[in-house]
Amino acid sequence: MNKKAFQDALAYVQSQLGKEYPIIIGGQEITTEEKITSINPANKEEIIGRVSMADQELAEKAMQAALTAFESWKKWRPEHRANILFRAAAMLRRRKHEFSAYLVKEAGKPWKEADADTSEAIDFLEFYARQMLRIKDGFPVNSRDGEYNQYHYIPLGVGIIISPFNFPLAIMAGTTVAAIVTGNTVLLKPANSTPVVAAKFVELIKEAGLPDGVLNFVPGSGSKIGDYLVDHPKTRFISFTGSREVGCRINERAAKINPGQIWIKRVIAEMGGKDTVVVDKDADLDLAAASIVYSAFGFSGQKCSAGSRAVVHQDVYDEVLEKAVALTKTLTVGNPEDADTYMGPVIDEKAFNKIMSYIEIGKQEGRLMTGGEGDDSKGYFIQPTIFADVDEKARIMQEEIFGPVLAFCKARDFDHMMEIANNTEYGLTGALISNNREHIEHAREEFHVGNLYFNRGCTGAIVGYQPFGGFNMSGTDSKAGGPDYLLLHMQAKTTSEML
Repeated sequence: MNKKAFQDALAYVQSQLGKEYPIIIGGQEITTEEKITSINPANKEEIIGRVSMADQELAEKAMQAALTAFESWKKWRPEHRANILFRAAAMLRRRKHEFSAYLVKEAGKPWKEADADTSEAIDFLEFYARQMLRIKDGFPVNSRDGEYNQYHYIPLGVGIIISPFNFPLAIMAGTTVAAIVTGNTVLLKPANSTPVVAAKFVELIKEAGLPDGVLNFVPGSGSKIGDYLVDHPKTRFISFTGSREVGCRINERAAKINPGQIWIKRVIAEMGGKDTVVVDKDADLDLAAASIVYSAFGFSGQKCSAGSRAVVHQDVYDEVLEKAVALTKTLTVGNPEDADTYMGPVIDEKAFNKIMSYIEIGKQEGRLMTGGEGDDSKGYFIQPTIFADVDEKARIMQEEIFGPVLAFCKARDFDHMMEIANNTEYGLTGALISNNREHIEHAREEFHVGNLYFNRGCTGAIVGYQPFGGFNMSGTDSKAGGPDYLLLHMQAKTTSEML
């Protein structure tokens, strides 16, 4: 039944392709001559939609609309703001397959990945709405005789939301509604390769009752409007998900005080990862191979949580490698619209060229076991690729490739494994496959990542179960889907009254 419903949704979305989507500022639809043309990465000839691009003048207009809306939105009762999220979640649940079908078409996500993306967006809406209800009255503090003290949270102001292509619904919606439910108003700049999904979500949340000006939709170029908004003296916070380079640049620019600015901007950044699946000598080797392969190649490795490094004890290295290569060879690569496709395309030409250049580097640094080919004649397809016998300091062991490329590295003993696991500038996710309790407890302390998993893969954090965010150059460890995430969008106020 679900399969048929999903196929129907794909057919419906097919009939909606090629439409134009406006900028939305203060509830007003604005069409510009300059447009982002969103294409299907599995079929370059197919246009998903055309989305108007904002320039600096429109970015400024959006900032003013958000500032105006903030004055009334911040006074809305928190439970009424939360109700809009609950309603949007119900609407999204009813239209789940439709949104997933847009993800298949625009992001090249296979069915399973698309379904997980939409499900996560629904989870974020519900989770953040409930969290708002929990923190709306602040926290109790002590009062002495003759005084009454209160501690509660107020919103920050106008935020800039810069969302990524790889979870173009879940992360875009999650970061946006976390800012909104806490009483802020926002300017949303979605990824340029997946703006149609964002436009559809903006339509949905307006329909759910969000007042005009609370969410302003401003697709555009990072250099033209991204920098302008990050630098803006009225920007109060920036919530960014993307690469290490851009995240660091935003952090640096946000730290500078511009004329007319009366606060220190807050930066919430979720950046890259170079994540490791570590395999102990007494591990379940079939589980190890599956954990490595599915962590590396889910959504073509285009996840900051993807396990792009396998560090395996020398005693079981050859066997785990052999099992992983055999499993990888069973993965189907093709059109994500087909239900049995495991891996679709990578997102665009730039990504394709970057990943293929890393494959060339890999051929110098390791032994190519499987994959290594790409075909961009129709879409941006790259075969799942494994390199063996890679040195722990090699580039493909250190640099985030963001594609279906996996490096295998041999370790002498458990201490050596931990040393390699921690030897990058990142610290996002990791996994240890082991049946040795001492090693598990040792890794719990020593494996320096924000999300550590035992005896499973290192991708697939669930909202409310595994709050997600990492250390070091992986970002500000802002735990999305966690108990303190909303507080990053608020500031605490203490009031003390003498009685």
